[in-house]
Amino acid sequence: MSDANAKRSGTFRIGGELEVNRLGFGAMRITGSGVWGEPADRPEALRTLRRLPALGVNFIDTADSYGPDVSEELIREALHPFSGITVATKAGLTRTGPDKWTPLGRPDYLIQQAYRSRRKLGVERIDLWQLHRIDQTVPRDEQFGAIRTLLDDGVIRHAGLSEVSVADIEAASKVFKVATVQNRYNLVDRGSEEVLDYCARNGIGFIPWYPLAAGDLAKPGSLLDTIARRHGAAPSQIALAWVLRRSPVMLPIPGTSKVAHLDENIAAAAIALSDEEFAELDRAGGDEFRRRG
Repeated sequence: MSDANAKRSGTFRIGGELEVNRLGFGAMRITGSGVWGEPADRPEALRTLRRLPALGVNFIDTADSYGPDVSEELIREALHPFSGITVATKAGLTRTGPDKWTPLGRPDYLIQQAYRSRRKLGVERIDLWQLHRIDQTVPRDEQFGAIRTLLDDGVIRHAGLSEVSVADIEAASKVFKVATVQNRYNLVDRGSEEVLDYCARNGIGFIPWYPLAAGDLAKPGSLLDTIARRHGAAPSQIALAWVLRRSPVMLPIPGTSKVAHLDENIAAAAIALSDEEFAELDRAGGDEFRRRG
């Protein structure tokens, strides 16, 4: 795994000007069970974060709610002052315990949390701040207006959305430039195909969360397993290679709290699927998604 490097995934310019290597790192799993509290092995989580620059990973995605606060604080401890690294964070979900998430989109709260994240990360301006969820109990435009305020006040450099529809993106775009969209997407979860295609047409970065999932396709003897053996790779690496190839605006952020697993994930950037392999996986993943639906 020594030759693993995210540079092999190519680059994307967030907001048309902030260049990152496309294969990034999701920092949700460096927290405790249920994304709550400190990680079980804090030294290993810090080693994992400190390994990122050597692997060419210069895009990290986190959120104020991961821990809560724990993820942002660990990232700062491990990597501040973030030379050459873009740290993206989010707000809009509150926590009351392990695996418990509640949307909260009041404008004053969103603005407060962006200021808190800026302080916890130790930066003058957050490169990319994303609305973690649109709170259905608060008018959508009020939440977008809070983001406009954060941009105008220089608290954040670029803004994005998470778990949204094309209609949401279009509505937000009337208030601010949407730089990224973060929706669940992987080989066997195609519910955001329309959103992904919209992002590709409009130069919006698409950050797929849960990008390694492959469902039944990962079983021994499956198509994914067969292709993985052909490449001397793990099925999860092939699933990630497929996600990377799916679109040039794709910015996958596989996460882990283990150095060995991180090395394995980043090695996927070097896997070159043939046109036939990509098409076969595309059909098989789409078929499984439809069966589940």
